[in-house]
Amino acid sequence: MKIHRRKRDNEVLHEQKFESATTISEIIDDNISKVKNAFMDSNDVVFREFNIGGPEGHRMFLSYIDGMADKILLNDFVLMPLMLKAREVKPDLEDIRNSLIDATKNSAMAVTDFKEVDQIEDALLAIMAGETALFIDGYNKAIIIATRLWPARNTSEPSAETVIRGPRDGFVETIRFNTALVRRRIRDTRFKVKQIRVGTRSKTDIAIMYIDDIVDKRVLQKVEEKIKSINIDAVLDSGYVQQFIEEKQFTPFPQIQTTERPDVVAGAVYEGRVAIIVDNSPFALIVPTTLNAFFQSAEDYYSRSSITTFVRFLRLMVGTLSLVAPSLYIALTSYHPGIIPNKLILSIAATREGIPFPAFIEAIIMELTLEFLREAGVRLPRPIGSTIGIVGGIVIGQAAVSAGIVSPIMVVVVAITAISSFAIPNYEVATSFRLIRFILMILGAIYGLYGVVLGCMATLIHLVNLKSFGTPYLAPMAPFSMEDMKDTFILKLPWKYLKKRPIHLDPEDVLRQGGGEDDSK
Repeated sequence: MKIHRRKRDNEVLHEQKFESATTISEIIDDNISKVKNAFMDSNDVVFREFNIGGPEGHRMFLSYIDGMADKILLNDFVLMPLMLKAREVKPDLEDIRNSLIDATKNSAMAVTDFKEVDQIEDALLAIMAGETALFIDGYNKAIIIATRLWPARNTSEPSAETVIRGPRDGFVETIRFNTALVRRRIRDTRFKVKQIRVGTRSKTDIAIMYIDDIVDKRVLQKVEEKIKSINIDAVLDSGYVQQFIEEKQFTPFPQIQTTERPDVVAGAVYEGRVAIIVDNSPFALIVPTTLNAFFQSAEDYYSRSSITTFVRFLRLMVGTLSLVAPSLYIALTSYHPGIIPNKLILSIAATREGIPFPAFIEAIIMELTLEFLREAGVRLPRPIGSTIGIVGGIVIGQAAVSAGIVSPIMVVVVAITAISSFAIPNYEVATSFRLIRFILMILGAIYGLYGVVLGCMATLIHLVNLKSFGTPYLAPMAPFSMEDMKDTFILKLPWKYLKKRPIHLDPEDVLRQGGGEDDSK
């Protein structure tokens, strides 16, 4: 009973702490006291009190965080102009205080962006975001000056998505840089960037991007509602948001597309999707998405359609291989050797002579070894990691065959499976296939081909029932759309034939080329 009462009291205090609002006072000493108490024991917060118009002049106070605000801008375009401009106010005016306030706001500060807030919490939040708060004695508002200048990584080629052809700039950890990279590609006044703060303590900025006359308003409304409903103290990466807004939590398949490439985000927004960018994260989220989108790459739209179609067919083939190759080998060698041609089965039997384990144990040993090497390669420094993956796989595979633990054909099957999984463009889908591959191996070891087919059917049934913000996961195959079949993971027609946006996204503006012209030409 005490635990529940304490939990309830903590929730009430938590709400009061972050929902209460304190009005800024006209007495500057009160405001100074509130700001200094809020940042007590924080040595990186700067408090600057000064008078304008001489020692007996009007009192002002500003505060900012060292390392997050531009000191040059503050010194040259805020402090110095204020102190010089105050001398121009005539002493014979009836209300010198109001004249000084007007001069401060309208003509003294040589900055392009500032606003006024009347709550002390808003001023504190602005300071923590890198802005500078200026308080004036006798004025019940704080002036928030845009002085953000924190350390930021320069835009560079995305490390998780290799660029073969196309732009080589990638997202960074600063939200305003990322939104600018996308807006640079969408010069349309109907392109909107709506900003929301999430996290009761972190107050992380989240940008929702869409084109107003294309996006499905129902999807946009659902995205905003889900993001606003996030109740957590801190959001440190877009992965937090992704896990909160996904509709199905217990599924291996991602329902939200992630990318580091601005051109991918711009292309998705042009199709009618919604992009989500989270401050401090170089990965953008795209909703809704389909399995079809995960097998496509940005380079597909920059290359000729014949080459793209061939590459997409290869991806489909290698994706299927990475999913079922080990389980098929286990089922065929253990339960259905009669299906295999005689010469091949004799060759397999010769290589398995002297192997003490059944095919299932062989496959598990090699697959787990491969997973160990893969995880070790990711955690090690990049030059060492790639060496460990290649050398380790060769050495361990050869040693296992020489020791008679596994057969050479099993090493070949596992190697083909590993190479196939690397060919899938999206890492999260490749990881999902890795997980399902182990389930199919178990089913193949127990029931043979019947178990493999049963597992594949169960996976397809799960995919058919899966949706991403109301969009079927297997669209445009299920439900079938002939128009959308022009651009799938098995076909890509030239751009001149892709006159319409994906129908399964239900965009408000369907045509993306030929609008207002005779489409029959």
